[in-house]
Amino acid sequence: MSASNATTGVSDAHPSIIYDNQVEIAPDDNANQAVAAPTEQLNQNDDAASITASSVDFSTSSVTSSVLEYRQENGRTYHGYKEGKYMLPNDDREVDRLDLQHNLFIRTFDGRLATAPPNDPGSKVKNVLDVGTGSGIWAMDFGDQHPEAEVRGFDLSAVFPEFTAPNVRFEIDDLEEPWTWTEPFDYIHSRMMNSSISDWKAYIQKCYNHLSHGGYLELIEIDCIPLSDDGTLTPEHSIMKTGNLLLEATTNAGRKYIYPPDLKAMMIEAGFDGVTIQLFKWPVNPWPKAQKFKELGQWQNENLSQGWEAICMAPLTRALGWTKEEVTVLMAQNRRDFNNRDIHAYFPIWTIYGRKLSKTDDDS
Repeated sequence: MSASNATTGVSDAHPSIIYDNQVEIAPDDNANQAVAAPTEQLNQNDDAASITASSVDFSTSSVTSSVLEYRQENGRTYHGYKEGKYMLPNDDREVDRLDLQHNLFIRTFDGRLATAPPNDPGSKVKNVLDVGTGSGIWAMDFGDQHPEAEVRGFDLSAVFPEFTAPNVRFEIDDLEEPWTWTEPFDYIHSRMMNSSISDWKAYIQKCYNHLSHGGYLELIEIDCIPLSDDGTLTPEHSIMKTGNLLLEATTNAGRKYIYPPDLKAMMIEAGFDGVTIQLFKWPVNPWPKAQKFKELGQWQNENLSQGWEAICMAPLTRALGWTKEEVTVLMAQNRRDFNNRDIHAYFPIWTIYGRKLSKTDDDS
């Protein structure tokens, strides 16, 4: 998606796509209030009653130094196992940001953990997989809400908690290696994996093959290029330029930021039924008038404050040859745009989910 058509909004850039929900955000007339960081206590899932013995596995990977070691780069810590496949840090600062972002998702989905039917009140599932689990907070929350389920999360980095609920387990593994689980999953949850996957078609097919009949795959993804619906964000703004630089850098690195709506066709091609796509919007600051979106803007502004430089640093330095100092200057320009309430920008978030047909459906 080019910078020129991104400023006009999603529907103008891709008129052939019909979304299952339409989201319009009106700007607040009072645009001069200071941007405030969220103040509510984050859910750290530290209830002592839920803590049991260690539930960390190493899956198909043997416990070697390469699995557990980390590497330092530009003042941040990155995974050492399968080095370079994931471009965000794995240090404590990033873990804290991931927990904040998890709460942002919950607010976006009106208290739900995701949008697919397994998240509906009263739903029952047996086996659940959380791909790229990060801090493990989604897996722990889902396991808490679904005591009947066995929830498994895996990631390249062991930044998830060592102790957790008895129905939640974590593993260190690479999603692009063969999956060795023998029992199928009823629900596979995959969130914020954009720029981490080299072949989305192969990944989606792998998920399909490891689902039970009637099971669901849900992909929740962000686009790296911010948008505005009223033209207040232009190609000349630094955040628009940075989004396109990220697209170029991740393409060079072989893990391109895919345009998330393209995933719908891939899921249909893989065999999924009833594929549903929904668009959500994360304002970059509290510029919207509606209270919900104003609060989402507060949370996303803090999310960007904590994480945008980390999102940009490795791609721009590794794939485009920038220096750390050059990225730092660009980030200062980006912060001015992110805090400017006259720029009605947002990052689009898409959820795409579909169901593997049941045996009964296959026979009919």
